[in-house]
Amino acid sequence: MKAHHHVVGVLLAGGQARRMGGGDKCLQTLGGKTLLARAVQRARPQVDTLILNANGDTTRFSAYDVPIVADVIDGFAGPLAGVLTAMEWTAENAADHETVVSFPTDAPFFPTDLVETMLEARRLAGAALACAASKGRPHPVFGVWPVSLRHELRQALEAGERKIDRWTEQYPIVTVEFAAVGVDPFFNANTLEDLVRAEQFLAEEGV
Repeated sequence: MKAHHHVVGVLLAGGQARRMGGGDKCLQTLGGKTLLARAVQRARPQVDTLILNANGDTTRFSAYDVPIVADVIDGFAGPLAGVLTAMEWTAENAADHETVVSFPTDAPFFPTDLVETMLEARRLAGAALACAASKGRPHPVFGVWPVSLRHELRQALEAGERKIDRWTEQYPIVTVEFAAVGVDPFFNANTLEDLVRAEQFLAEEGV
């Protein structure tokens, strides 16, 4: 696991967590740590700069030492809005960074070599974009995004686009398969029942 210079990582926490009763899903605890703390721990070593996409009062995240950036598109427009937010933040604040990598904050077991593996796969494929997959199923919220596509993405969002895969299919994209031995590395905790399962994974697998 190594940090990639000129890559900005964005932790996506801008949703409303309706299936978990509302509030901040990423502040739910798993094994004595919040989901957000686990995401920061796994993502920070992989990127040069890490930011958190979240809306509302920022003080609730003050313990995490991560810049907090609110959606640049109104109305809780989903993960694509978080990706655009990171792209535009990067263009304004880290202009020498050409790439954004997105991480949802509700997947506590994502690979610690995710960025390195996806960047290399994108390079070898000559693709513009990359997304992760496991067990043959894509996980488009784990994505590699060139900052140069920010204008096209803004236009799509302003036109009402919300589905990641419908937008990305316009561009050369490589889907990068990660092994799922034991726990699926992209298991995500959408509900309180999922958190109970995640606790069991921790106990059984030590992930």
